[in-house]
Amino acid sequence: MTPNTDTKHSVRMLADRILARPSDEAGERKSRAGILIPATANVDRRLVWAEVVTVGPTVRNVVEGDRVLFAPDTGYEIEIRGDEFLILRERDVHAVASGRSEAETGLYL
Repeated sequence: MTPNTDTKHSVRMLADRILARPSDEAGERKSRAGILIPATANVDRRLVWAEVVTVGPTVRNVVEGDRVLFAPDTGYEIEIRGDEFLILRERDVHAVASGRSEAETGLYL
């Protein structure tokens, strides 16, 4: 019997893990003056955003649809059906941009 490779399985994150889709800004970007900056330039100091796809059961401050700010060298890159995703721990997230209103003050993106 040969296994069916077309079978779709749901993905559940465990513990404090977050599955996120990296934003396009994680790659090449342009300066305000229009100069193209390669993705490899100054990676160690620049944080990037990703959109949260799903979270594990012990994640408390992030929900599906939020955008999270993290260092690009944290987490793991994976590919699911040709799409790139990241697996992060909640403790590796520096900030959350959310559409929820929780009477908190802060910056608005």
